[in-house]
Amino acid sequence: MENTVNMAQKVFYIKTFGCQMNERDSEIMAQTLSSFGYIESMNYQEADLVIVNTCSIRAKAEQKVLSLLGYLRKAKKNKPSMKICVAGCVAQQEGARIIERMPHVDLVLGTQQIYNLEKHLQRVDLEGSIVITDLHDKYQIPQFLPEISSLGRTSENNQPSPSSRPCSRFVTIMQGCNNYCTYCVVPYTRGREVSRRIADIVDEVKILVAEGVREITLLGQNVNSYGKTNAVGEPEVPITFTDLLKVVSRIEGVTRLRFTTSNPKDLTDELMCSFRDIANLCPQFHLPVQSGSDRVLAKMNRKYTISEYLQKVDTLHEYCPEIALTTDVIVGFPGEDDEDFEETMTLLEKVRFHGSFSFKYSDRSGTRASAFLDKVDEGVKVARLRRFQGRQDEISLERNREYIGTVKEVMIEECAPNGLRGRTDTNHIVHLNDCSVKSVPGEIIATKILRAGQHSLQGEIYKKD
Repeated sequence: MENTVNMAQKVFYIKTFGCQMNERDSEIMAQTLSSFGYIESMNYQEADLVIVNTCSIRAKAEQKVLSLLGYLRKAKKNKPSMKICVAGCVAQQEGARIIERMPHVDLVLGTQQIYNLEKHLQRVDLEGSIVITDLHDKYQIPQFLPEISSLGRTSENNQPSPSSRPCSRFVTIMQGCNNYCTYCVVPYTRGREVSRRIADIVDEVKILVAEGVREITLLGQNVNSYGKTNAVGEPEVPITFTDLLKVVSRIEGVTRLRFTTSNPKDLTDELMCSFRDIANLCPQFHLPVQSGSDRVLAKMNRKYTISEYLQKVDTLHEYCPEIALTTDVIVGFPGEDDEDFEETMTLLEKVRFHGSFSFKYSDRSGTRASAFLDKVDEGVKVARLRRFQGRQDEISLERNREYIGTVKEVMIEECAPNGLRGRTDTNHIVHLNDCSVKSVPGEIIATKILRAGQHSLQGEIYKKD
C-alpha cells in the first residue's frame, strides 16, 4: 500500500507507434499505472513518466521513435524528475543500445515485460537506468482483466486509435510468431508463439460487453495458429481458432466480431466457413499476401503459392459473397525484378482488394533478408510503390462505389456537431452529415449510401417508404 501512496497523483503519457497489438499493450500499461495512482495526460511535457511504445516492423516507425526521444531529451532537461521508458519491439530489439545512444532513457522494457511495469519502475527508483528484455520461449500470457477508461490511446498520427472507441475494443488472444518470414522481426521481438487461455479471453470479453462494448476484435500475429503450441482450454483439450470464434460469438452482447491477422498458409476451410456460419462475424478479412510472385514468396519463406492464395480467395467468396478483402504488400523485396512486380500488379487486378497496406522493403536488423545481397534500387522501389498504390486507390474507389444505393448497417463510433461517423460490418467508414440525428456510440443505424470516396462512404439514415 505504501508504494501506491508514494506514486499517487503522478502523471503519465504514452505515445504508441505501430500495430493494433502495440495499441493494446499501451492500454495494458495505462491500466497498470492507473491502478497504482497515476493519472494519464495527453501532454508529455507535464508527465512524470513518459512511455514510448515502439514498433520496428518498418524503418520509418523506428526513425520516428528516435526523433521523439530526441525531443524528450529537452523535456527531461527542463524537468529532471521525468522518467522515460522505451517499450515494445524497438526496446526488445535494441536493448542496452538505446541507453547508450539516449542516456536520458531510464527504462527499456521488452515485449514480455509490460505486465511488470510497476515493479520495474520501482527498480529504476532504486538502481537508476535498467534494461529488462528477457524473452522466454515458454512464456505464458498473464491473466489481465480490463478496465474501461474514458481516455483512449493515441497513435503515431495523434488521432484516437481504433481501440479507443468505447463501442469497440481489441482483445489479445496470442503473442509471438513461429513462421520466421525472412523480412520480419516479430519472432525476435515478441518471441515464440503462445496462445492465451480461452477462459481469460472469455472473462475479458464479458467484462467489456458489460461496460457497453459491442464490437470485439481478436488480436494475434497469426490468429490462425491459435491453440497449436500450448494448451488453452479447461480441461486441456485441443482448441482451434474456429472453436474460439464460436465461443466468443455466443457471448451475450457481442454484436460484431472481427479478428486480425492471418497467414494464408494456415487458413483452413473450417475457418473460412465461419464467415458463412457465424452470424455476428463481420464479412471483412485482412489476408496479407506480401507479393504476387511465387519466386519472391519463396524467398520470403511465406510457404504458400499465388495459386493457393487465389483458391482461398475464391472459397471465401463462395462462403461469403459480400466479404471485403484487404491485404499487405511489400514492394522491392531483394531480388524482385520487373516480372515479379508485374505479377503483383496482376494479382491486384484479379482480387481487386478493397484496400491494402503497401510498403517499400527495408532491411530489419537480425532478419535473414537483411543479409540478401540482391537489393532493389531505392528509386525503383519508390516507382513501384507509387504505381501499386495509385492503382489500389482506383480500385478502392471503384469498390466503394459498388455500395452506392445500398442500405448498410452502420455502427456509430463518433457523434460530432457536424454529424455522425460510423463503420459498416465490412469495415468501411461512413459519414452521416445530418446534424439533427441523435445517437450514441455503439448504436447501429440503417444507412443508405449516397456517395463514395477512396477511403470512406457518405450516407443518410434509411427511412422505409
